[in-house]
Amino acid sequence: MGRRTGPGPAVRGEVCGVVAPGRVTVGIGARRGAAAEEVLGVVAAALSRVGLPAGAVECLATVEARAAEPGLVAAAGRLGVPLRGHSAAALAEVPVPHPSALPAAALGTPSVAEAAALLGAGPGAELLVAKLRSAPLTGGSRVTCAVAGRPPR
Repeated sequence: MGRRTGPGPAVRGEVCGVVAPGRVTVGIGARRGAAAEEVLGVVAAALSRVGLPAGAVECLATVEARAAEPGLVAAAGRLGVPLRGHSAAALAEVPVPHPSALPAAALGTPSVAEAAALLGAGPGAELLVAKLRSAPLTGGSRVTCAVAGRPPR
């Protein structure tokens, strides 16, 4: 069940780790036509779970098939970060805690948000916020989000 985090959408998900100050990668899974506002809302909710500002985001990462989606492109632009697309094959190789049959059937990878966050954050990255789903006031969730970063040395 989702919880309201302010004026934005309710979200569901879990905190996986504790992050040290630094930059993080936010993985985004989205259905076609997802709005930038929905993307930004779930990103803000995920970051708030680990006490990070939007300025901590190094990049947004997703599957190549969604990297040109207007809502994702606009969200990255508003955050002032690049949007990086990864191949479905590369994402499918990343072990994740919450694989799903839906993206596996549609895109060829059992995870987009978690796998893209981990892959985008680089070697040694840890999942800080597991897959979080947006819960818009009407209709179903169109966006998932996960946050990954590298632990301090």
